[in-house]
Amino acid sequence: MLTACAYGLTILLAAGIIFIGFRFLLIRHAAAVSFGLPFEGSTAEAYLDTKGLRDLTYGILGIVLLAVASTQTVGWFLIVTATVPIGDSLIVLRYGGKPAVALGIHLATALAMLIAAALLFAL
Repeated sequence: MLTACAYGLTILLAAGIIFIGFRFLLIRHAAAVSFGLPFEGSTAEAYLDTKGLRDLTYGILGIVLLAVASTQTVGWFLIVTATVPIGDSLIVLRYGGKPAVALGIHLATALAMLIAAALLFAL
């Protein structure tokens, strides 16, 4: 049961961030709004492309690691990459985004990543 929960949560997180990455690359305005910040400025397209590519890469890497590496390796990957949604939360708050988005989406994602890491370490 623990194995199914650990792998299931990890796969769900990786699939979710892959979806978000594609969304930032393909549906920019909606993705920016759901991130918690407005889409504006002449360089916004470049930043959204960068975020989309970053998220897509982390999601694919998570799936690949789950397939080929130890559970401890994947756990450490999740711990390290949990800094990304924590940073995203701080960015949203710094630039006047909604605290509900910062806490309810970004920090909740970081917490889910840390829980998945703990479950993988327990295997």
